[in-house]
Amino acid sequence: MYELIGVAEEMAYDLLLERPGATLAELATMWSGPGRLSVALARLEGAGLVGVEPGTPARYTATGTDTVSSLLHEREASLDRAQDHVLRLADVYRAARSGVDQHVVEVVRGRRAVEQAITQVQRSARRELCCLDKPPYIHLDGTAATDRELLAAGVQSRCIYDRTAVEEKGRLPAIEELIRAGQQARVSPDLPIKMYLAYDQRAILPLQPGPTGQESAIIVRPSALLDALHTLFDSLWQRAVPLHLPASRSGAEGRNRATGIDDGRLVVMLLSGLTDEAIARQIGVGYRTVQRRIAALMDDLGARTRFQAGVQAAFRQRRGLEPPGEARGGLPG
Repeated sequence: MYELIGVAEEMAYDLLLERPGATLAELATMWSGPGRLSVALARLEGAGLVGVEPGTPARYTATGTDTVSSLLHEREASLDRAQDHVLRLADVYRAARSGVDQHVVEVVRGRRAVEQAITQVQRSARRELCCLDKPPYIHLDGTAATDRELLAAGVQSRCIYDRTAVEEKGRLPAIEELIRAGQQARVSPDLPIKMYLAYDQRAILPLQPGPTGQESAIIVRPSALLDALHTLFDSLWQRAVPLHLPASRSGAEGRNRATGIDDGRLVVMLLSGLTDEAIARQIGVGYRTVQRRIAALMDDLGARTRFQAGVQAAFRQRRGLEPPGEARGGLPG
């Protein structure tokens, strides 16, 4: 019924909630979302979430809060359809074990065999490597090194990280290193599977260890099933939140003077949906210090939610403005 609303449209809608009646030119000065703002506004208008006031220039206002519920239901239905693709894997796996369609699907077992198969799938990528990344890991250092080699060779990389992956202590700096190397990264609250997918070549899906603890994985070769995995990835990519690098300030310059928190990294983690506890672990400060800093950001920005605070703080950083609270000498520790 309604066209699927993605991350750009959500960010544009949040912006309109803060700036009702603004023109496109006024909104563009605060826009840092993916794609063109005019396209996002047009999609919101088509979905009934934005009203355009008559006159020149046109002014936009967020409307239709009841429509949001309908859109959420549709997005949930879209994810259900994507997850149906995953359920088909179980049928294919059972068929493979019975000797049917073995040219499409191969099952590998054993830690070393799975590690080698992951590397082979990565290195088979010629145009693009797509990844769904979530714990537990069996070959983390090796896959990251191969990712960097492929990026250096000009292979595009898109990766969706499960929120639990970003929450792991020390994991965020490693992800940021890949983003600096050219990887496009997004975060999702609950990925259904782990996967490496080499465009038009093959995919590998590491499985959870079975009752014996043995590692195993499914390799999928070019087929309708591989096409379905592409569809699954693209659907999840549209729903995920972009994971950007913090503002390019170094050392003490990038830290809030009163709390010692790197505000650029804090904004990244707010946009990623991490909990206060996870943020505290990643930054290396106390839980209550993080709570106070987030509360102060929301108050300074007039944000109603943590996500809105992250979006608006990101706008300020990209426009070269001081972080909220800095101009007044920081926050009480």
